Amino acid sequence: MSAGAGAQWPELPYAAWRASAETLQLWTQIVGKIRLSKTPWLNHSWHVALYVTARGLTTSPIPAGARSFEIAFDFIDHVLRIDTSDGARRQLPLRPQSVASFYAELLVALAELGVDVEIDDVPNELAEPIRFGADHSHASDDADAVLRYGQVLRQADRVFKQFRTAFLGKASPVHFFWGSFDLAVTRISGRSAPAHPGGVPHLADAVAREAYSHEVSSAGFWPGGGAIDYPAFYSYAYPAPDGFAAARVKPDAAFFSKDLGEFILPYDAVRTAADPDAALLDFLQSTYEAAADLAKWDRAGLECAIGQPGMPRNS
Repeated sequence: MSAGAGAQWPELPYAAWRASAETLQLWTQIVGKIRLSKTPWLNHSWHVALYVTARGLTTSPIPAGARSFEIAFDFIDHVLRIDTSDGARRQLPLRPQSVASFYAELLVALAELGVDVEIDDVPNELAEPIRFGADHSHASDDADAVLRYGQVLRQADRVFKQFRTAFLGKASPVHFFWGSFDLAVTRISGRSAPAHPGGVPHLADAVAREAYSHEVSSAGFWPGGGAIDYPAFYSYAYPAPDGFAAARVKPDAAFFSKDLGEFILPYDAVRTAADPDAALLDFLQSTYEAAADLAKWDRAGLECAIGQPGMPRNS
């Protein structure tokens, strides 16, 4: 383990592990699509997400008839584990290997456990997708970078969960969307939103419209790629109210990206802050307030004091 991997908020320069990040995203898409294929639909596609664990990412239990199974990425031991409710287990090492090889090995392991799986093998939300079984070009695995990435996810997950406690209205879990490769948390006003225009690469418009059926203020973290080629926190509103892009938010390093239509806070600005938790919470709160105030959400009815361990809410 490198010194950086043990840091509370470690360095994670995207350019240094781009190839590995692209491969890992596709591996998570395969695992996520297995969950999707077996799990009843839940509003806003919350049924497809993965969740942060102390060691990486997990599907949580997936139904398989009278049994259930769970698939987990362990970024510390650098393995993929499949556990079933009747005590069986298969473990696959994470190593430099193609997406096609990972896909084939995972399907064999599931078959050995008696889990029948059939998925759509075209990646979602990528401009030029290659079918999993034919993808021999993505085959990188930087174990140290993946370990540091897991630590960043745990830190972001912790702060996002703290932020979530200050909202009484409908809010998503803190969850990991494998299509866009980001960790996200969403607050919902309770009011319906105009139909989403769709157009997300290789994602059905009906899915996007259902996901954004109601007004949201959403925040998250992604490791880099595309218009923002470095790790960053983001925050957006749908629909974006008039004046949102011009709103003043915290901390000073945050800015509005016209290309993305959302506020961006570089991860390094949080990592190097005197108080990283406070810097991130300032960003989450100030961008939410900009969305809620400009859209005239019922803030008095939707908000509460931030949660404290062992202290029930006042009735």
